[in-house]
Amino acid sequence: MGRAPLSITLKWWLLSIAAIGACGISLFFGAAELSPNQITQCLLGQCDNPTESLIFWQIRVPRIAVGFLVGIGLAVAGATLQNVTRNSLTDPYLFGVVAGAGLGASIATLLFSESVAAQLGLIGVDADTAFSITLPGAAFLGALFAVALVQVLVSSALGRRTEHLLLAGVAVSFMLGAFSHFILFIAEPFAANKVVFWLMGSLARAEVWYAWIMLPIVALSVAVLLLFGRHLDALLLGDESAKSLGVNVTVIRMLCLAICAALTACIVSYCGGIGFVGLMIPHIIRNWLGVTSRTLIMGCVLLGGTFMVSVDILARTLLSGQEIPIGIITSAIGSIFFFLAIRQRA
Repeated sequence: MGRAPLSITLKWWLLSIAAIGACGISLFFGAAELSPNQITQCLLGQCDNPTESLIFWQIRVPRIAVGFLVGIGLAVAGATLQNVTRNSLTDPYLFGVVAGAGLGASIATLLFSESVAAQLGLIGVDADTAFSITLPGAAFLGALFAVALVQVLVSSALGRRTEHLLLAGVAVSFMLGAFSHFILFIAEPFAANKVVFWLMGSLARAEVWYAWIMLPIVALSVAVLLLFGRHLDALLLGDESAKSLGVNVTVIRMLCLAICAALTACIVSYCGGIGFVGLMIPHIIRNWLGVTSRTLIMGCVLLGGTFMVSVDILARTLLSGQEIPIGIITSAIGSIFFFLAIRQRA
């Protein structure tokens, strides 16, 4: 006799428990050691000393919060993009967002010279602090530029079909990537190394205000997508079928693409290039819970956050005394997943 399939309710409970468990386990990992008793005391707001309170509330909790939001954003963006293009192998990074963010960061690095840092020092602004704000800001603008460039191609005769949309994104990625490499080639080596490390993707520099910036963007995006869940389901039937059901296909597709762009650009600008999450998580949720958009999005919220927090634990523990950029791990896992997905479809 075969095993009875798990009920949908039980699957939701398992996802919720996994999300809570991953966040709880992550509290125990970091450069400084905190005992279970110390962590419990800090959770109750009774840390033994200011140092423990600083480590717990200003480093570990923000990192978990940012990691969870990053996982949600990338997974939801991937699921939405796959639905509107009707291609389950689509990933948000195919739309040139990472390349655009890299170009913005590269330009910021080139302009942020030693003379600029010296001038900032004269007016009482710390150069490192200014650079930490300038880098994500420039990356965000670069990501938006990339999306706008893809949209220009989409609005032309080249982009009237979804496959042309994907090809436009790939072309923009290569073009902006070439510009970024040239800028980094002529930039000051130390600053260029900063950008290269940042592009690999990492949560090492996560701060409390990162989470407060990401939270409203992620929450609003998820809420809007849930609101238009039935419209997204209609798109899965094809444009003509969706139109016959009263769906304004062009408006819904543009809205979804704008949401995906905002989510991915926000994440990339603060945490760098973390790839393949938007490809893997929606795939898993579809096979486990179903294909309807609202189910898919809520499943991505739980599993995406869980996955990112879990991978961040690996990034901090795989090498003793060093932290691996999280984008390297997700790319390694994602490439294997991508190969298996293609093989399954063959």
